[in-house]
Amino acid sequence: MSSNPPRADRRARAGSRPWSLRRRLIAQLAALLALVCLVVGVVTEFALHDFLVGQIDVRLAAASDRGQHGPQRTPGTNGPKTPPDPLLAVGQSEGTLLGRVRGGAIGAYVIDQSAVLAGRPFTRVTDEQAQQLLAVQPNGRPRTVDLGGRLNSYRVLAIRSPRGELELVGLPMFGVSATLWRLGFVFGGVALGGILVAGFFGAITIRRTMAPLDRLAATAARVSELPLDRGEVALSERVPEVDTDPRTEVGKVGSAINRMLGHIADALAARQASESRVRQFVADASHELRTPLAAIRGYAELTRRTGEQLPPDVAFAMSRVESESARMTTLVEDLLLLARLDSGRPVVHEPVDLSRLVADAVADSHVAGPDHKWLLELPGEPLTVLGDSGQLHQIVLNLLGNARTHTPAGTTVTTSLSTNDGWVTLSVVDDGPGIPPEILPDVFERFARGDTSRSRAAGSTGLGLAIVAAVVAAHSGRVMVNSRPGRTEFLAWFPQLRDGGNIQQ
Repeated sequence: MSSNPPRADRRARAGSRPWSLRRRLIAQLAALLALVCLVVGVVTEFALHDFLVGQIDVRLAAASDRGQHGPQRTPGTNGPKTPPDPLLAVGQSEGTLLGRVRGGAIGAYVIDQSAVLAGRPFTRVTDEQAQQLLAVQPNGRPRTVDLGGRLNSYRVLAIRSPRGELELVGLPMFGVSATLWRLGFVFGGVALGGILVAGFFGAITIRRTMAPLDRLAATAARVSELPLDRGEVALSERVPEVDTDPRTEVGKVGSAINRMLGHIADALAARQASESRVRQFVADASHELRTPLAAIRGYAELTRRTGEQLPPDVAFAMSRVESESARMTTLVEDLLLLARLDSGRPVVHEPVDLSRLVADAVADSHVAGPDHKWLLELPGEPLTVLGDSGQLHQIVLNLLGNARTHTPAGTTVTTSLSTNDGWVTLSVVDDGPGIPPEILPDVFERFARGDTSRSRAAGSTGLGLAIVAAVVAAHSGRVMVNSRPGRTEFLAWFPQLRDGGNIQQ
């Protein structure tokens, strides 16, 4: 047998909405009140039933005593009759059952005052009902007998008469049942109304009592929306002072949250200070390295251009010095650009024809990577954005260079521009091997590099896509990547510039 739940059960669980704490408290309060009312009602019904039956038993004993010792009726006279006959006893109430067992046969009657005028003050019970009365033992203890039909239940007492006959006296239980049913309906209605009223005022009370928890949750929600993973964060959110009283349970939680937020704020401040020092160091180091690198590259180029014949090993060494100095210069320039962007320096905003810029970048890439197939898709009209043309050009070059560097020869790279809802979309798609899933979330991080499945024959600093993300963000845009084997797509969006010079969003 499978241990997995049935599909219908899983669907029901997935679709069920969990109850809030407030809802559970109100439901539990209502259930508790309902249980208390039910217990009280049941106990009251049983107690009242026993009391009413006891009252009937007292009346039943009195009726039996009247039948044995009280005055008797005689036809046409009101004087006493001897020997005593319970069927003719004076003072028996309406509905009293009187019976006698003689010779194994039973005769039983019910007093019916409505039939007096017809000359029949007694109504005879049926044979089936009379047979049920035979089960009553003459032990002096009353017994409830369900006669059915119109008579229903009777409380019956059987005794032995002085003549040795078994005589039966019974009183109807209809009044007991009617009283219990009426009490049940009244108590049920009162209990239901009480539960509704208690639930209403309980909901108000619980809502007020849980208001501090709502404020704690609101503070936590506001903190969760802050970008704590990057940049300088002013973590000023705190739980209100009214909810930080350590003498209450909620106050203990609020005080602990405030202490935790204080520790987090200190940690964020330390992280920001450390990042600022690192950025400053990178900016200073990059700036200071530009001059010696330019000198190294210049002297290497000067040596190569001299007319004197150099030994082959020296010529090779100088060419390598020149090549690596150029590569290091590129790395320093990239680091310096990132440092400038991190410092929040404003970008030079001017209208830039992105269509022409993309066409020039694709042409440059065609020259740099003749082994790849380069395709360009542009709309019929030029697309203009507001920004720094040099930085935007570097975005396109970095995306195309990334496709050229990390895909094998023969790969098709398609660059396209389009517009949608006031945004210009730059798309660079290649049909190479794709980016490994474990690396995909970090492709825009600094010094992030793919594995050997994406060739690094031309070398890479790991800063190209980080620069793309930083420059796009500085231009109020956004960038993303989708990749699977056979298709990798980089998308960058920029606000489109209207003809009047306004940004369309």
